[in-house]
Amino acid sequence: MKTIKYAAGLFGTAALFALASGCGKKQDSADASDPVTLTVWTYYNGDQLESFNKLVDEFNSSVGKEKGITVESYSQGTVNDLETNVLASAEGKVGASAMPNIFSAYADTAYTIDQMGQIVDLRSYFTDEECAAYVDNYLEEGDFSGDGSIKIFPVAKSTEGLYLNETDWEPFATATGASYDDLSTLEGLVATAEEYYNWTDAQTPEANDGHALFGRDAMANYMLVGAKQLGCQIFEVKDGTMTLNFDKEVMRKLWDYYYVPYIKGYFASSGRFRSDDVKTGNILAYVGSTSSASFFPSQVMTDDSEGHDITMKVLPCPKFADGEDYAVQQGAGMVVTKSSDEETKACVEFLKWFTSPEHNIAFSVGSGYLPVTKEANDMEQIEKSGLELSDSMKNILTGAVTTINSNQLYTTPAFSGANDARSVLEYALSDIASADRATVAERLASGQSLADATADFLSDSYFDSWYETTLAKLEAFQG
Repeated sequence: MKTIKYAAGLFGTAALFALASGCGKKQDSADASDPVTLTVWTYYNGDQLESFNKLVDEFNSSVGKEKGITVESYSQGTVNDLETNVLASAEGKVGASAMPNIFSAYADTAYTIDQMGQIVDLRSYFTDEECAAYVDNYLEEGDFSGDGSIKIFPVAKSTEGLYLNETDWEPFATATGASYDDLSTLEGLVATAEEYYNWTDAQTPEANDGHALFGRDAMANYMLVGAKQLGCQIFEVKDGTMTLNFDKEVMRKLWDYYYVPYIKGYFASSGRFRSDDVKTGNILAYVGSTSSASFFPSQVMTDDSEGHDITMKVLPCPKFADGEDYAVQQGAGMVVTKSSDEETKACVEFLKWFTSPEHNIAFSVGSGYLPVTKEANDMEQIEKSGLELSDSMKNILTGAVTTINSNQLYTTPAFSGANDARSVLEYALSDIASADRATVAERLASGQSLADATADFLSDSYFDSWYETTLAKLEAFQG
């Protein structure tokens, strides 16, 4: 989770990686007379892996061949699999593979490996002008010490959007007058979700069988970025030490705009991801990563029907109406591990090539991730690239670029235990909401009204209990 603002331009960037006066003294580039083979570990799969490997092959057959650099790419499976394998290698566990030259990482994993002294600070390999070409906050994510270091190098980023089953939204919108603008704020989203529940409930003779409108992936993003919008930074970090700011009023508002509509049936989650819930017809819309939007289903398949085709509408992620303009910054960067100077220079050569606008845009179009330079982070430039851009990917990237350019971006700062602390936020609200909704559903089935079925879950004392429990868990991670 993360912070920013930016702009545009494109292929006049031959000078981008050439000039002098640096983020420190720039190191010499790789030498073709001393061939080097680099290993890169990622968590990419599907279209993302295919797009990445295609660019690796292009590098190997062009600049790599010219400079004696061969890059070998290996997907480790999921993000968690990658983290497990990297930590095993760093700790020298029996049976673990040798450390790769480069691996994909979020700040928490990179920070852990850095504390073990195994990460290269890439600052001296880039000039001031080269550094200025990248979105500022993307570089800042890897500056653990606050002195301009580059411990995580940005290669592709994402944010969040609202993805809507436009086909099944239209009958509801026609009947009620609901509009896309109603979904731009969390307040409007909750009100619209209640209206949708009541509208679908009225379609049948049974009571309390309305449908949920909305679901959410990445609950930690909701809590961290939502808090930021409301003026609270939950994890404040200085010199690797975390100070907790778990403001009770802010947490109550987050509770009221997720837990409350969830237990009432206006929000829902049942599949592994919310795109699964759209596919089964359990919800019409969800907030999720722009890099995963390509998984939005093309059909709804319910238990009692043969299914029907749907189209996707991409909208901005809803924000609190009275909040500041913050959106999440996510997407792992690349970490270079300590090895020979020749290998480090070869790693930098590859990373500069990969993040040049031409190649970074190619990866974006193929994967749904966003470019990391200011020049390439513009839809006009992406469309001018000449690359085939499907209508779906165009909608996804247009929404993502708009979000990036109109918000400050926020990402969780690195500190010891950051991953576990984030995990507390990921499940603290969603787990209790899911469990309590199941109880409410049982009560409704037994004939209770919605007001009676939810009454004891909506008391101040019930929220207070959740707040104190969650606070105690998070306090364990303070410095």
